[in-house]
Amino acid sequence: MKIHEYQAKNLLKDFGVPISKGFAIQNLNELDGVYKNLGGGVVAVKAQIHAGGRGKGGGVKIAKSEADMKKFAGEILGMNLITHQTGAQGQKVRSLYIEAGTAIAKEMYLAVLLDRETSRLTLIAAAEGGMDIEELAAKSPEKILKFQIDPTLGFRAFQGRLLGYGLGIPDSTHTELIKLCQSLVRAYMELDASLVEINPLVLNSENRLIALDAKMTFDDNALYRHKNILELRDVNEEDALELEAAETGLNYISLDGTVGCMVNGAGLAMATMDVIKLAGAEPSNFLDVGGGANTEQVTKAFQIILKDKKVRAILVNIFGGIMKCDIIANGILEAAKITKLSLPLVVRLQGTNAKEGLAILAKSGLKIDTAETMAEAAEKVVKAAKG
Repeated sequence: MKIHEYQAKNLLKDFGVPISKGFAIQNLNELDGVYKNLGGGVVAVKAQIHAGGRGKGGGVKIAKSEADMKKFAGEILGMNLITHQTGAQGQKVRSLYIEAGTAIAKEMYLAVLLDRETSRLTLIAAAEGGMDIEELAAKSPEKILKFQIDPTLGFRAFQGRLLGYGLGIPDSTHTELIKLCQSLVRAYMELDASLVEINPLVLNSENRLIALDAKMTFDDNALYRHKNILELRDVNEEDALELEAAETGLNYISLDGTVGCMVNGAGLAMATMDVIKLAGAEPSNFLDVGGGANTEQVTKAFQIILKDKKVRAILVNIFGGIMKCDIIANGILEAAKITKLSLPLVVRLQGTNAKEGLAILAKSGLKIDTAETMAEAAEKVVKAAKG
């Protein structure tokens, strides 16, 4: 689960992370008194969406007067903000964060995450922060600093000193940097986060560190332990089909392709997406119906796939274990009738009662193409999607 910048800053502030004063608003009537309460001068008007690249998309403006602040707020609030992370469809801005300005001497990058290559909690940093950190990581990976963290010891002081030298900040700031990093690691572990990111972390004109931006994501499986975080959820920022699938107990993730997938088992689902790409198309979704799906869930899966207007063909790839293929076949037929399925459908059934399942499909009279191997299934569904 993702949260907004202002929400992340409020959480991190409780762990001792230094942030600038700011106010979140949802409508323009809430602007009265904000400029004065921030001390006047320069303020930043920031769109609040769950995506990076807001500045490049026009979602962050620097105001030098109250009139400018109100003007920029009126322009940004309600706009459809398009960034490299939102995709071409963009995201509507429903809230703003108005923040006191900072005299920036240096911008850096800092994040705590799980390094899946080493299976270790890792702090990542770079002396060059801001909007182009992804480009830096791609073109100059040697500039990225990494420190593995022992969860029983946390971030160590000697690591902080090495980090301070690597970032090129004054020695007098190292103690503050150590405390900040330790706070981020504690927040990550205690809140069951999957990412804590500060970009940029800035050194101001007084040689003080400030988290000028903040991003946090959380492990959905741990949210039952953090009801206060669950209350921060903004469903307007989440994919409507993903939310609908979750309510039915389906594991669904929207993608950008044209081939809809319905599979049982996460590993098989990922392999199915791979073979679709290998065959020359892109999957429109990841969808794992689980090992014990019934007719109702299969029907719901079809309904969700069909709501994605990009879908041109559907591939059902089922390995029958606990889930018997003949039951799935009946579920597919029932779902096809209920949804009035008109898109090309390719079905691969293997495992328990696969022959019986295929026979049911063959006798149905519906236009369903079957396949024996994953490669054959992928070739057929990609051809259908392109045709």
